[in-house]
Amino acid sequence: MSALGENTIVLDCDVLQADGGTRTAAITGAYVALVDAITWAQGQGLVKGSPLTDSISAVSVGIIDGKPTLDLCYEEDVRADTDMNVVCTGSGKFVEVQGTAEREPFDRALLDQLLDLALKGCSDLTKFQKAALAK
Repeated sequence: MSALGENTIVLDCDVLQADGGTRTAAITGAYVALVDAITWAQGQGLVKGSPLTDSISAVSVGIIDGKPTLDLCYEEDVRADTDMNVVCTGSGKFVEVQGTAEREPFDRALLDQLLDLALKGCSDLTKFQKAALAK
């Protein structure tokens, strides 16, 4: 945070079109906006160096009809046996794991499957973020 100096960056995210996963979409998009803002501030001489240590992205996962599923749409979310939001760094570390058994409790093996699926989804999103920022 000290790399920002006396500057404050405020990110306000509006997901204009979504079929579920608005929170995860906002987190993933906000990282791109943050990098864009920091790059601008560096160009203006307001920020020296990089205050960021890693990227961040988020996905939803859940159990639909007994199967682990990535990126739940609204229809899947409302009928999921279990749903989770997972926030990860670009290096694959967990920032947040929030999950709920909506109907039946789930076991550790299923939790591990969901977390593995979420890590894969976040890894894919990190690649998309890097591609968007390279333009």
